[in-house]
Amino acid sequence: MTGRFIAFEGGEGAGKSTQIARLAERLRAEGRDVVVTREPGGTPGAEEIRALFVSGATTRWTAETDVLLVTAARADHVSRLIRPALEAGKTVLCDRYIHSTLAYQGFGKGLSEATLLQLHAFATGDLWPDLVLWLDMPVELGLSRSTKRAAAQNADLPQEQRFEQLTLDYHERVRQGFAALAARDPRMVRIDAMQAQDAVEAAIAAAVRA
Repeated sequence: MTGRFIAFEGGEGAGKSTQIARLAERLRAEGRDVVVTREPGGTPGAEEIRALFVSGATTRWTAETDVLLVTAARADHVSRLIRPALEAGKTVLCDRYIHSTLAYQGFGKGLSEATLLQLHAFATGDLWPDLVLWLDMPVELGLSRSTKRAAAQNADLPQEQRFEQLTLDYHERVRQGFAALAARDPRMVRIDAMQAQDAVEAAIAAAVRA
């Protein structure tokens, strides 16, 4: 494949959507063909699964069901959107991918990393990003940002707050999981998301150039 695959990772409210949009604008200005997508989601079928995954009570699904849902969405997403885009030479920017599964369902909910990796390999043909940008900030601040954003949404829109409603300890385990993954995965670059948005954007641009 000739394209480039960049995943954005991080806890709730870290600013991934804002920075993905900024990087996409920057890359398009350089003449690159950019596809912006998200997980779970990105294709019609995967978006239907997303609606099940991110809404409802925190106890709606078991940890095992959670990972099967997100893996099913990823299988459709990769086969129908990500892989074809990469084969066409495009740059794919994805809001969450496998590192979120490892952090949220692995470190957060205690599922076996070996099992998660087997599922990922089966669902995607073991497709991994070329670069993973981890936007890191303290858990309580991120959750506060995410809650305020949800409150500002139109009341008629679905509130994707199922994971935000989990305990602070859970989100701390997720953050620690991202840190552990970054310590051993050379594809993963930590970005200090506590900086001003322009500084975060500059750090991301530097990581992409590198």
